[in-house]
Amino acid sequence: MEMMIMSRSSDEIVYGLKRDYLEKISSGGNRIDGRKFDEYREIKITTNFVTRAEGSADVRLGNTRVLVGVKIEQGEPFPDTPNSGILTTNAELIPMASPTFESGPPNEDSIELARVVDRAIRESKMIDLDKLVITPGEKVWVVFIDIHVLDYDGNLIDASTIGAVSALLEAKVPASKVGQEDFQLPINHIPVMVTMAKIGSNIMVDPSLEEEEVATARISVATDENGDLVAMQKGLSGSFTVEEIFKAVDTSIEIGKDFRKRVFGR
Repeated sequence: MEMMIMSRSSDEIVYGLKRDYLEKISSGGNRIDGRKFDEYREIKITTNFVTRAEGSADVRLGNTRVLVGVKIEQGEPFPDTPNSGILTTNAELIPMASPTFESGPPNEDSIELARVVDRAIRESKMIDLDKLVITPGEKVWVVFIDIHVLDYDGNLIDASTIGAVSALLEAKVPASKVGQEDFQLPINHIPVMVTMAKIGSNIMVDPSLEEEEVATARISVATDENGDLVAMQKGLSGSFTVEEIFKAVDTSIEIGKDFRKRVFGR
C-alpha cells in the first residue's frame, strides 16, 4: 500500500512557529519588542529634507523609513471642478527597502498605499484646494505627493501619512512663477492615520514587520482634530467585530490628539 506524505516547506514551518509565538505572548498582554498594545515605535521626522521640493519630510518609524516630497506646479483643472486645485499621490516601493519589493510598474501594495494616504488627506480636507486657483476654469496649482519607501519594517501606511502631512505643513506654493508672492500651502485640518493589526484576539497599533507577517487582519483609521472619522481602510483576509471597529476608532481619536501636539506641533 502506497502512502502519500505531505511535507511542509521551511518557510511554512517558520511562519507557523512565529505566529504561534506572537499569539502566545500577545495573549499575555505583551509584544515582541516590549511595547504596549497602544504604543508606537519611536518617531523621528526631518522636514525640508529635499531642498528642491516645495515641501519634504524624512520619517523614521522604528526601523521603517519613508521619504515624502511635495511638488506644486501649474496645471489645468478637472472639468467637473474648474475652480479647485488638484491633489495627486503616488508611492514607490524601492527594491532596496525590502527583498519582497520588485522594480517595475506600481503593484497592488504601492497603489493601496498611495490611495490610503491620499484618502486621509483628501477626505479630511486638509488642503483648501479652492485657494489654489490661478485663473478660474483655466489654471490651478497641482499638488503632487510622492512617497518613497527606503526601509520597510512594518506600518508603511502610518509612516507615509506622517510624512505626507509633515511635508504639506512645510510646503509653499511657488506663486512667484506667475508674478505673485509665494505663500504657505493653505491648510484647514490635520489628519492622523492610526493602523492596527490583529494577532489572535488582540489588536495592536503600529505593527512591526514581524507582527504584520502573522496578523490576520489590519485596519487603518484616520481622524481629524475634531475627532471626526475621515477615512478607513481594512486589509488582509481576517475580520473585525463591530466592537473591535468602534474600539479602533476610539484609539485613533486618542492617539490623534497626542500626535498633533507631539509630532506635528499643532
